[in-house]
Amino acid sequence: MAYPMGTATPLAIGDRSDERPEHGGMVLPLSGADAPGGGDAAAVVRSVLDDALLDQMVAKMRTDGVRLSGPGGFLTEMLKAVLERGLATELTEHLGYDRHDPAGNGTGNSRNGTTPKTVLTEVGPVALDVPRDRAGTFAPILVPKGERRLGGLSDIIISLYAGGMTVRDICHHLHRVYGSDLSPDTVSAVTDSVLEEVKAWQTRPLDECYPVIFVDALMVKVRDGAHVRNKAAYIVVGVDTDGIKHVLGIWIANAEGAKFWLTVFSELRNRGVRRVLIACCDGLEGLPEAIETIWPYTIVQTCVVHLIRASLRYASYTDRKKLAAALKPVYTAVNADAAQTALLELAESDLGHKHKAAIAVWERAWDRFIPFLEFPPELRKVIYTTNTIESLNFQLRKIIKNRGHFPTDDAVVKLLWLAICDIEDKRARAREADRGKPANQRTAPARLIEGSVTAGWKQALAALDQFCDDRNLDKLS
Repeated sequence: MAYPMGTATPLAIGDRSDERPEHGGMVLPLSGADAPGGGDAAAVVRSVLDDALLDQMVAKMRTDGVRLSGPGGFLTEMLKAVLERGLATELTEHLGYDRHDPAGNGTGNSRNGTTPKTVLTEVGPVALDVPRDRAGTFAPILVPKGERRLGGLSDIIISLYAGGMTVRDICHHLHRVYGSDLSPDTVSAVTDSVLEEVKAWQTRPLDECYPVIFVDALMVKVRDGAHVRNKAAYIVVGVDTDGIKHVLGIWIANAEGAKFWLTVFSELRNRGVRRVLIACCDGLEGLPEAIETIWPYTIVQTCVVHLIRASLRYASYTDRKKLAAALKPVYTAVNADAAQTALLELAESDLGHKHKAAIAVWERAWDRFIPFLEFPPELRKVIYTTNTIESLNFQLRKIIKNRGHFPTDDAVVKLLWLAICDIEDKRARAREADRGKPANQRTAPARLIEGSVTAGWKQALAALDQFCDDRNLDKLS
Protein backbone atom coordinates (compact mmCIF):
# COMPACT_ATOMS: atom_id res chain seq x y z
CA MET A 1 0.00 0.00 0.00
CA ALA A 2 1.40 3.38 -0.97
CA TYR A 3 0.96 6.41 1.28
CA PRO A 4 1.83 10.06 0.79
CA MET A 5 5.62 9.91 0.67
CA GLY A 6 7.99 12.23 -1.12
CA THR A 7 7.10 13.20 -4.65
CA ALA A 8 4.89 10.29 -5.55
CA THR A 9 2.13 10.94 -8.03
CA PRO A 10 -1.30 11.33 -6.32
CA LEU A 11 -4.40 9.45 -7.37
CA ALA A 12 -7.85 9.52 -5.83
CA ILE A 13 -8.41 7.13 -2.97
CA GLY A 14 -10.38 4.05 -3.81
CA ASP A 15 -10.43 2.33 -7.17
CA ARG A 16 -7.21 2.64 -9.13
CA SER A 17 -8.24 4.93 -11.93
CA ASP A 18 -7.12 8.18 -13.49
CA GLU A 19 -10.26 9.99 -12.34
CA ARG A 20 -9.73 12.53 -9.58
CA PRO A 21 -12.27 14.47 -7.56
CA GLU A 22 -12.30 18.07 -8.69
CA HIS A 23 -11.96 19.45 -5.17
CA GLY A 24 -9.79 17.44 -2.88
CA GLY A 25 -11.30 14.24 -1.93
CA MET A 26 -8.59 12.50 0.04
CA VAL A 27 -5.68 11.54 -2.18
CA LEU A 28 -3.37 8.58 -1.96
CA PRO A 29 -0.07 8.93 -3.84
CA LEU A 30 1.36 5.78 -5.32
CA SER A 31 4.90 4.52 -5.11
CA GLY A 32 6.88 1.54 -6.34
CA ALA A 33 5.33 -0.50 -9.12
CA ASP A 34 2.12 1.56 -9.11
CA ALA A 35 3.92 4.85 -9.65
CA PRO A 36 4.42 6.21 -13.15
CA GLY A 37 7.86 5.22 -14.35
CA GLY A 38 8.13 2.50 -11.71
CA GLY A 39 8.78 -0.13 -14.38
CA ASP A 40 7.81 -3.80 -14.59
CA ALA A 41 10.08 -5.53 -12.07
CA ALA A 42 8.89 -8.99 -13.16
CA ALA A 43 9.96 -8.32 -16.75
CA VAL A 44 13.40 -7.16 -15.58
CA VAL A 45 13.91 -10.29 -13.47
CA ARG A 46 12.84 -12.59 -16.32
CA SER A 47 15.24 -10.88 -18.71
CA VAL A 48 18.20 -11.30 -16.34
CA LEU A 49 17.56 -14.59 -14.53
CA ASP A 50 16.64 -17.69 -16.54
CA ASP A 51 14.97 -20.77 -15.04
CA ALA A 52 18.21 -22.76 -14.83
CA LEU A 53 19.93 -20.06 -12.78
CA LEU A 54 16.92 -19.69 -10.51
CA ASP A 55 16.89 -23.47 -9.93
CA GLN A 56 20.56 -23.38 -8.97
CA MET A 57 19.96 -20.55 -6.53
CA VAL A 58 16.99 -22.30 -4.89
CA ALA A 59 18.89 -25.59 -4.61
CA LYS A 60 21.88 -23.83 -3.03
CA MET A 61 19.65 -22.08 -0.50
CA ARG A 62 18.01 -25.37 0.49
CA THR A 63 21.24 -27.34 0.87
CA ASP A 64 23.10 -24.61 2.77
CA GLY A 65 20.09 -23.69 4.93
CA VAL A 66 20.25 -20.02 3.96
CA ARG A 67 17.31 -17.93 5.17
CA LEU A 68 15.46 -15.81 2.63
CA SER A 69 15.50 -12.41 4.40
CA GLY A 70 16.86 -10.76 7.52
CA PRO A 71 20.55 -10.31 8.45
CA GLY A 72 22.70 -12.57 6.30
CA GLY A 73 19.70 -13.75 4.30
CA PHE A 74 19.76 -14.55 0.60
CA LEU A 75 17.71 -11.53 -0.48
CA THR A 76 19.70 -9.26 1.84
CA GLU A 77 23.03 -10.33 0.34
CA MET A 78 21.66 -10.13 -3.21
CA LEU A 79 20.38 -6.61 -2.54
CA LYS A 80 23.78 -5.68 -1.11
CA ALA A 81 25.53 -6.93 -4.26
CA VAL A 82 23.11 -5.11 -6.57
CA LEU A 83 23.33 -1.83 -4.65
CA GLU A 84 27.13 -1.87 -4.42
CA ARG A 85 27.38 -2.69 -8.12
CA GLY A 86 25.02 0.18 -8.92
CA LEU A 87 26.95 2.60 -6.70
CA ALA A 88 30.21 1.63 -8.41
CA THR A 89 28.59 2.30 -11.80
CA GLU A 90 27.35 5.71 -10.60
CA LEU A 91 30.87 6.64 -9.47
CA THR A 92 32.30 5.59 -12.83
CA GLU A 93 29.79 7.84 -14.61
CA HIS A 94 30.59 10.67 -12.19
CA LEU A 95 34.37 10.41 -12.77
CA GLY A 96 34.10 9.73 -16.48
CA TYR A 97 36.47 6.74 -16.60
CA ASP A 98 36.60 3.10 -15.45
CA ARG A 99 38.74 1.75 -12.64
CA HIS A 100 42.45 1.53 -13.58
CA ASP A 101 41.76 3.41 -16.84
CA PRO A 102 44.76 5.63 -17.79
CA ALA A 103 42.26 8.21 -19.02
CA GLY A 104 41.81 9.25 -15.43
CA ASN A 105 45.35 10.48 -15.01
CA GLY A 106 45.48 14.21 -14.48
CA THR A 107 41.72 14.68 -14.14
CA GLY A 108 42.08 15.94 -10.57
CA ASN A 109 39.64 13.42 -9.12
CA SER A 110 39.79 9.68 -8.49
CA ARG A 111 38.34 6.85 -6.43
CA ASN A 112 39.07 7.06 -2.73
CA GLY A 113 38.00 3.81 -1.12
CA THR A 114 34.60 3.22 0.51
CA THR A 115 32.56 4.27 3.52
CA PRO A 116 30.59 1.69 5.51
CA LYS A 117 26.87 2.38 5.76
CA THR A 118 23.91 0.30 6.93
CA VAL A 119 20.52 0.94 5.37
CA LEU A 120 17.19 -0.55 6.44
CA THR A 121 15.14 -2.24 3.75
CA GLU A 122 12.06 -4.44 3.41
CA VAL A 123 14.25 -7.57 3.61
CA GLY A 124 16.29 -6.44 6.62
CA PRO A 125 19.36 -4.26 7.33
CA VAL A 126 21.93 -4.19 4.52
CA ALA A 127 25.58 -3.28 5.25
CA LEU A 128 26.99 -1.39 2.25
CA ASP A 129 30.44 -0.20 1.26
CA VAL A 130 29.62 3.11 -0.42
CA PRO A 131 32.38 4.27 -2.80
CA ARG A 132 33.68 7.82 -2.54
CA ASP A 133 35.80 10.14 -4.66
CA ARG A 134 38.80 12.14 -3.58
CA ALA A 135 37.20 15.52 -4.33
CA GLY A 136 34.09 14.65 -2.29
CA THR A 137 31.73 15.65 -5.11
CA PHE A 138 30.13 12.24 -5.65
CA ALA A 139 26.43 12.27 -4.64
CA PRO A 140 24.92 8.81 -5.29
CA ILE A 141 21.33 8.59 -6.48
CA LEU A 142 20.73 4.90 -5.75
CA VAL A 143 21.52 5.36 -2.04
CA PRO A 144 21.39 9.13 -1.38
CA LYS A 145 23.58 10.68 1.26
CA GLY A 146 21.92 10.66 4.67
CA GLU A 147 19.34 8.10 3.56
CA ARG A 148 18.98 5.26 6.06
CA ARG A 149 15.82 3.59 4.75
CA LEU A 150 15.36 2.22 1.26
CA GLY A 151 12.60 0.63 -0.77
CA GLY A 152 9.17 0.42 0.81
CA LEU A 153 10.20 0.24 4.47
CA SER A 154 8.71 3.67 5.15
CA ASP A 155 5.50 2.59 3.44
CA ILE A 156 5.42 -0.54 5.62
CA ILE A 157 5.83 1.55 8.77
CA ILE A 158 3.04 3.93 7.78
CA SER A 159 0.80 1.03 6.77
CA LEU A 160 1.27 -0.65 10.15
CA TYR A 161 0.64 2.65 11.91
CA ALA A 162 -2.53 3.29 9.88
CA GLY A 163 -3.75 -0.19 10.76
CA GLY A 164 -3.72 0.66 14.46
CA MET A 165 -0.30 -0.54 15.68
CA THR A 166 1.47 1.72 18.15
CA VAL A 167 4.98 3.06 17.53
CA ARG A 168 6.57 0.57 19.94
CA ASP A 169 4.56 -2.31 18.48
CA ILE A 170 5.92 -1.39 15.05
CA CYS A 171 9.50 -1.37 16.37
CA HIS A 172 9.03 -4.84 17.82
CA HIS A 173 7.37 -6.14 14.64
CA LEU A 174 10.16 -4.86 12.37
CA HIS A 175 12.83 -6.36 14.60
CA ARG A 176 11.09 -9.73 14.76
CA VAL A 177 10.32 -9.98 11.04
CA TYR A 178 13.15 -8.06 9.34
CA GLY A 179 15.82 -7.86 12.03
CA SER A 180 15.69 -4.05 11.80
CA ASP A 181 16.49 -2.09 14.94
CA LEU A 182 14.51 1.15 14.77
CA SER A 183 13.94 3.44 17.72
CA PRO A 184 10.43 4.69 18.53
CA ASP A 185 11.62 8.21 17.66
CA THR A 186 12.64 7.04 14.18
CA VAL A 187 9.31 5.33 13.58
CA SER A 188 7.49 8.42 14.79
CA ALA A 189 9.57 10.57 12.43
CA VAL A 190 8.61 8.31 9.52
CA THR A 191 4.90 8.67 10.28
CA ASP A 192 5.34 12.42 10.72
CA SER A 193 6.47 12.59 7.09
CA VAL A 194 2.79 12.62 6.08
CA LEU A 195 1.96 15.69 8.17
CA GLU A 196 2.50 18.06 5.24
CA GLU A 197 0.10 15.96 3.16
CA VAL A 198 -2.43 16.06 6.00
CA LYS A 199 -2.15 19.83 6.32
CA ALA A 200 -2.55 20.27 2.56
CA TRP A 201 -5.66 18.06 2.63
CA GLN A 202 -7.06 19.89 5.66
CA THR A 203 -6.73 23.28 3.95
CA ARG A 204 -7.63 22.29 0.38
CA PRO A 205 -10.30 24.35 -1.43
CA LEU A 206 -13.79 22.87 -1.39
CA ASP A 207 -16.84 23.01 -3.64
CA GLU A 208 -19.05 26.07 -3.39
CA CYS A 209 -22.15 24.00 -2.63
CA TYR A 210 -22.73 20.82 -0.65
CA PRO A 211 -26.47 20.06 -0.66
CA VAL A 212 -26.16 17.82 2.41
CA ILE A 213 -23.55 17.64 5.17
CA PHE A 214 -23.28 15.26 8.13
CA VAL A 215 -21.55 16.38 11.31
CA ASP A 216 -20.44 14.34 14.30
CA ALA A 217 -17.59 13.96 16.78
CA LEU A 218 -15.79 11.09 18.47
CA MET A 219 -13.85 11.20 21.73
CA VAL A 220 -10.11 10.53 21.97
CA LYS A 221 -7.58 10.71 24.80
CA VAL A 222 -4.75 13.23 24.29
CA ARG A 223 -1.87 14.15 26.58
CA ASP A 224 -2.08 17.74 27.73
CA GLY A 225 1.01 18.61 29.79
CA ALA A 226 1.13 16.25 32.76
CA HIS A 227 -2.44 15.01 32.27
CA VAL A 228 -4.37 12.94 29.76
CA ARG A 229 -7.66 14.55 28.75
CA ASN A 230 -10.67 13.51 26.73
CA LYS A 231 -10.91 15.58 23.56
CA ALA A 232 -13.36 15.66 20.69
CA ALA A 233 -12.38 14.90 17.11
CA TYR A 234 -14.84 16.84 14.91
CA ILE A 235 -15.58 15.29 11.52
CA VAL A 236 -17.69 16.72 8.68
CA VAL A 237 -18.82 14.67 5.66
CA GLY A 238 -20.26 16.51 2.66
CA VAL A 239 -22.35 15.24 -0.24
CA ASP A 240 -21.58 17.21 -3.39
CA THR A 241 -24.00 17.99 -6.21
CA ASP A 242 -23.08 14.73 -7.94
CA GLY A 243 -24.06 12.76 -4.85
CA ILE A 244 -20.43 11.86 -4.03
CA LYS A 245 -19.40 11.89 -0.37
CA HIS A 246 -16.21 13.54 0.90
CA VAL A 247 -14.61 13.92 4.31
CA LEU A 248 -14.26 17.70 4.45
CA GLY A 249 -11.98 17.86 7.47
CA ILE A 250 -10.95 16.70 10.94
CA TRP A 251 -10.57 19.09 13.89
CA ILE A 252 -9.56 18.55 17.53
CA ALA A 253 -10.95 20.48 20.52
CA ASN A 254 -11.14 20.04 24.29
CA ALA A 255 -14.78 18.96 24.19
CA GLU A 256 -17.71 18.77 21.79
CA GLY A 257 -19.61 22.03 21.89
CA ALA A 258 -21.49 24.41 19.65
CA LYS A 259 -18.87 27.13 20.08
CA PHE A 260 -16.14 25.09 18.43
CA TRP A 261 -18.53 23.82 15.77
CA LEU A 262 -18.98 27.49 14.82
CA THR A 263 -15.19 27.67 14.28
CA VAL A 264 -15.35 24.55 12.11
CA PHE A 265 -18.15 25.91 9.93
CA SER A 266 -16.37 29.26 9.60
CA GLU A 267 -13.27 27.47 8.32
CA LEU A 268 -15.34 25.51 5.81
CA ARG A 269 -16.83 28.76 4.54
CA ASN A 270 -13.34 30.26 4.24
CA ARG A 271 -12.34 27.24 2.16
CA GLY A 272 -15.09 27.96 -0.34
CA VAL A 273 -18.33 26.41 0.97
CA ARG A 274 -20.98 29.06 0.36
CA ARG A 275 -24.15 26.96 0.37
CA VAL A 276 -25.36 24.06 2.49
CA LEU A 277 -29.02 23.15 2.10
CA ILE A 278 -29.44 20.47 4.77
CA ALA A 279 -27.22 19.75 7.77
CA CYS A 280 -27.82 16.45 9.57
CA CYS A 281 -26.66 16.24 13.18
CA ASP A 282 -27.30 14.40 16.44
CA GLY A 283 -29.15 17.15 18.27
CA LEU A 284 -26.28 18.74 20.21
CA GLU A 285 -27.54 21.85 21.99
CA GLY A 286 -26.53 25.04 20.20
CA LEU A 287 -25.34 23.25 17.06
CA PRO A 288 -28.29 24.35 14.86
CA GLU A 289 -27.68 28.00 15.78
CA ALA A 290 -23.97 27.62 14.91
CA ILE A 291 -24.86 26.21 11.47
CA GLU A 292 -27.43 28.91 10.75
CA THR A 293 -24.96 31.63 11.73
CA ILE A 294 -22.69 30.63 8.84
CA TRP A 295 -25.33 29.42 6.35
CA PRO A 296 -28.63 31.22 7.13
CA TYR A 297 -30.74 29.27 4.60
CA THR A 298 -29.63 25.85 5.83
CA ILE A 299 -32.25 23.50 7.27
CA VAL A 300 -30.85 21.72 10.33
CA GLN A 301 -32.22 18.20 10.56
CA THR A 302 -31.94 16.14 13.73
CA CYS A 303 -31.14 12.51 12.98
CA VAL A 304 -34.36 10.51 13.16
CA VAL A 305 -32.53 7.34 14.18
CA HIS A 306 -30.96 9.24 17.09
CA LEU A 307 -34.44 10.28 18.24
CA ILE A 308 -35.72 6.72 18.04
CA ARG A 309 -32.75 5.35 19.98
CA ALA A 310 -32.98 8.12 22.58
CA SER A 311 -36.68 7.42 23.20
CA LEU A 312 -36.19 3.64 23.35
CA ARG A 313 -33.70 4.06 26.18
CA TYR A 314 -36.64 4.81 28.47
CA ALA A 315 -38.48 1.63 27.53
CA SER A 316 -38.03 -1.78 29.11
CA TYR A 317 -36.69 -4.53 26.90
CA THR A 318 -40.12 -6.14 26.58
CA ASP A 319 -41.72 -2.87 25.45
CA ARG A 320 -39.08 -1.67 22.99
CA LYS A 321 -40.50 -3.40 19.93
CA LYS A 322 -43.98 -2.13 20.74
CA LEU A 323 -42.75 1.43 21.27
CA ALA A 324 -40.65 1.37 18.08
CA ALA A 325 -43.69 0.23 16.09
CA ALA A 326 -45.86 2.91 17.72
CA LEU A 327 -43.34 5.63 16.81
CA LYS A 328 -43.25 4.67 13.14
CA PRO A 329 -46.44 6.61 12.20
CA VAL A 330 -44.78 9.74 13.63
CA TYR A 331 -41.64 9.79 11.47
CA THR A 332 -43.35 8.36 8.37
CA ALA A 333 -46.23 10.86 8.44
CA VAL A 334 -47.00 12.78 5.26
CA ASN A 335 -46.59 16.15 6.97
CA ALA A 336 -46.03 17.85 10.33
CA ASP A 337 -49.76 17.97 11.22
CA ALA A 338 -50.15 14.23 10.66
CA ALA A 339 -47.01 13.58 12.71
CA GLN A 340 -48.34 15.78 15.55
CA THR A 341 -51.61 13.85 15.54
CA ALA A 342 -49.78 10.51 15.62
CA LEU A 343 -47.59 11.63 18.53
CA LEU A 344 -50.62 12.86 20.51
CA GLU A 345 -52.41 9.55 19.93
CA LEU A 346 -49.35 7.70 21.17
CA ALA A 347 -49.05 9.97 24.22
CA GLU A 348 -52.70 9.31 25.16
CA SER A 349 -52.41 5.54 24.76
CA ASP A 350 -51.54 3.12 27.57
CA LEU A 351 -48.07 2.69 26.06
CA GLY A 352 -47.59 6.47 25.98
CA HIS A 353 -48.67 6.91 29.59
CA LYS A 354 -46.20 4.20 30.59
CA HIS A 355 -43.32 5.86 28.68
CA LYS A 356 -43.85 9.61 29.09
CA ALA A 357 -40.10 10.23 29.06
CA ALA A 358 -39.85 8.68 25.61
CA ILE A 359 -42.60 10.96 24.31
CA ALA A 360 -40.81 13.96 25.85
CA VAL A 361 -37.72 13.20 23.74
CA TRP A 362 -39.73 13.86 20.58
CA GLU A 363 -41.47 16.91 22.04
CA ARG A 364 -38.15 18.56 22.94
CA ALA A 365 -36.70 17.92 19.48
CA TRP A 366 -39.91 18.64 17.56
CA ASP A 367 -38.82 21.89 15.90
CA ARG A 368 -35.65 20.21 14.56
CA PHE A 369 -37.48 17.05 13.53
CA ILE A 370 -40.38 18.39 11.46
CA PRO A 371 -38.25 19.81 8.59
CA PHE A 372 -37.73 16.16 7.67
CA LEU A 373 -41.44 15.86 6.95
CA GLU A 374 -41.34 18.57 4.28
CA PHE A 375 -39.43 16.36 1.88
CA PRO A 376 -40.56 13.52 -0.37
CA PRO A 377 -39.51 9.92 0.39
CA GLU A 378 -36.57 10.09 -2.07
CA LEU A 379 -34.90 12.83 -0.02
CA ARG A 380 -35.96 11.44 3.34
CA LYS A 381 -33.88 8.34 2.62
CA VAL A 382 -30.77 10.52 2.31
CA ILE A 383 -31.23 12.57 5.49
CA TYR A 384 -33.06 10.00 7.62
CA THR A 385 -29.95 9.12 9.62
CA THR A 386 -26.35 10.18 10.24
CA ASN A 387 -25.21 6.57 9.76
CA THR A 388 -23.06 7.85 6.90
CA ILE A 389 -20.68 9.46 9.36
CA GLU A 390 -21.36 7.10 12.27
CA SER A 391 -20.17 4.11 10.23
CA LEU A 392 -16.95 6.01 9.58
CA ASN A 393 -16.56 6.77 13.29
CA PHE A 394 -17.17 3.11 14.12
CA GLN A 395 -14.26 2.07 11.89
CA LEU A 396 -12.03 4.80 13.31
CA ARG A 397 -12.76 3.76 16.90
CA LYS A 398 -11.47 0.27 16.09
CA ILE A 399 -8.16 1.88 15.07
CA ILE A 400 -7.73 4.26 18.01
CA LYS A 401 -8.79 1.82 20.75
CA ASN A 402 -5.30 0.23 20.72
CA ARG A 403 -3.78 3.43 22.07
CA GLY A 404 -4.00 4.55 25.65
CA HIS A 405 -3.65 8.15 24.52
CA PHE A 406 -2.12 10.36 21.85
CA PRO A 407 0.86 12.65 22.48
CA THR A 408 -0.54 15.64 20.53
CA ASP A 409 -3.58 16.85 18.61
CA ASP A 410 -1.61 16.52 15.35
CA ALA A 411 -1.02 12.85 16.12
CA VAL A 412 -4.79 12.30 16.34
CA VAL A 413 -5.49 13.97 12.99
CA LYS A 414 -2.56 12.14 11.38
CA LEU A 415 -3.79 8.71 12.50
CA LEU A 416 -7.43 9.35 11.61
CA TRP A 417 -6.44 10.55 8.13
CA LEU A 418 -4.13 7.56 7.58
CA ALA A 419 -6.80 5.20 8.90
CA ILE A 420 -9.33 6.50 6.36
CA CYS A 421 -6.72 6.09 3.61
CA ASP A 422 -5.99 2.56 4.79
CA ILE A 423 -9.65 1.52 4.97
CA GLU A 424 -10.47 2.89 1.51
CA ASP A 425 -7.33 1.34 0.01
CA LYS A 426 -8.13 -2.12 1.43
CA ARG A 427 -11.66 -1.93 0.07
CA ALA A 428 -10.41 -0.79 -3.32
CA ARG A 429 -8.06 -3.79 -3.54
CA ALA A 430 -10.89 -6.13 -2.57
CA ARG A 431 -13.09 -4.66 -5.30
CA GLU A 432 -10.27 -5.04 -7.80
CA ALA A 433 -9.97 -8.72 -6.86
CA ASP A 434 -13.73 -9.14 -7.46
CA ARG A 435 -13.62 -7.40 -10.83
CA GLY A 436 -15.08 -9.59 -13.56
CA LYS A 437 -16.87 -11.98 -11.21
CA PRO A 438 -20.65 -12.49 -11.41
CA ALA A 439 -22.58 -10.15 -9.12
CA ASN A 440 -23.68 -12.97 -6.81
CA GLN A 441 -20.04 -13.94 -6.20
CA ARG A 442 -18.69 -10.51 -5.30
CA THR A 443 -17.91 -10.09 -1.63
CA ALA A 444 -15.88 -6.87 -1.61
CA PRO A 445 -17.31 -4.02 0.48
CA ALA A 446 -18.28 -0.71 -1.09
CA ARG A 447 -16.39 2.50 -0.37
CA LEU A 448 -16.69 3.54 3.26
CA ILE A 449 -17.07 7.31 2.72
CA GLU A 450 -14.59 8.98 0.43
CA GLY A 451 -15.82 8.90 -3.16
CA SER A 452 -18.89 6.76 -2.43
CA VAL A 453 -22.07 7.65 -4.30
CA THR A 454 -25.29 8.35 -2.40
CA ALA A 455 -27.99 5.81 -3.28
CA GLY A 456 -31.00 7.31 -5.06
CA TRP A 457 -29.24 10.63 -5.53
CA LYS A 458 -30.90 11.65 -8.82
CA GLN A 459 -34.34 11.47 -7.26
CA ALA A 460 -33.10 13.29 -4.15
CA LEU A 461 -31.50 15.99 -6.32
CA ALA A 462 -34.83 16.62 -8.04
CA ALA A 463 -36.44 17.13 -4.63
CA LEU A 464 -33.63 19.48 -3.62
CA ASP A 465 -34.13 21.54 -6.77
CA GLN A 466 -37.79 21.91 -5.85
CA PHE A 467 -36.66 22.93 -2.36
CA CYS A 468 -34.55 25.69 -3.95
CA ASP A 469 -37.51 26.84 -6.06
CA ASP A 470 -39.75 27.09 -3.00
CA ARG A 471 -37.21 29.34 -1.25
CA ASN A 472 -36.12 31.37 -4.26
CA LEU A 473 -32.59 29.95 -4.14
CA ASP A 474 -30.29 29.19 -7.06
CA LYS A 475 -30.87 25.75 -8.61
CA LEU A 476 -28.36 22.98 -7.89
CA SER A 477 -28.44 21.48 -11.36
